[in-house]
Amino acid sequence: MSSVLYDAQGPRAKRRNILWTVLFLVAFAAVLWWLFSTLEEKGQLEWILWEPFFTSTEAWSTYIWPGLLNTLKAAVLAVIIAMPLGAVFGIARLSDHRWIRVPAGIVVEFFRAIPVLILMIFGLALFAQYTNVSSDDRPLYAVVTGLVLYNASVLAEIVRAGILSLPKGQSEAAMAIGLRKGQGMRLILLPQAVTAMLPAIVSQMVVIVKDTALGGAVLTYSELLASAGTMSGYYGANTIASFTVVAVIFIALNFALTSFASWLERRLRRAKKSTGAVVGADDLAAGGRTV
Repeated sequence: MSSVLYDAQGPRAKRRNILWTVLFLVAFAAVLWWLFSTLEEKGQLEWILWEPFFTSTEAWSTYIWPGLLNTLKAAVLAVIIAMPLGAVFGIARLSDHRWIRVPAGIVVEFFRAIPVLILMIFGLALFAQYTNVSSDDRPLYAVVTGLVLYNASVLAEIVRAGILSLPKGQSEAAMAIGLRKGQGMRLILLPQAVTAMLPAIVSQMVVIVKDTALGGAVLTYSELLASAGTMSGYYGANTIASFTVVAVIFIALNFALTSFASWLERRLRRAKKSTGAVVGADDLAAGGRTV
């Protein structure tokens, strides 16, 4: 049996896929065994190195929790600012007016081409030389500035691609019922494009959360990853234990974010399928309209 995209697998292809799956699982198990045996040989699995994270609250209250709050603070601020800014520039790139479309395209392509770390460093220098922001707040401002400039430009492309992915008949139908282009964009195109854009938007939000670690590594911003380095020195060089705990927190945080996005996407798709209005013969005869 075949589909539009690919041919169904035959017996040989199925056997080959099973073989590759078994080989991958064996190789993965071998890597895990080598990793654990190496850690055990180096003494990194001793309980004394992991005990502070299970028997005491000091590591969590002094290092992990404040670092997690700083990570979430920078990420939330960046998302709140970058999403509407990206939407504005994405829609501006679709403008019929050249004096709007061209500058918006230049801004988006410029900031999308610069690494986010360089934007953070420039932001730190900018706040240090030309503003009265205190030295304690400059790392946060710099991290948020770099994340906003870079991710807003990426989100602008996501918005533009999501709108362009809609059938052309949608915009033509909006014009046919007398809506201006701005009204059609706001009332018809954007609501439909949200579902298509949601996976890419959530992926970019995950990138924002992870990129806050750059501020801790370079700009001395006390986020979650930076707290792991301080914590490992305080508890006696149990570096692997500290960074493992931080990695698990990042994985759990991003997994929760993607899970929520998947649930929201399914809910939006079901809502679209369940809100279709049916026009009966009596309505047509009476000249009624359904919205």
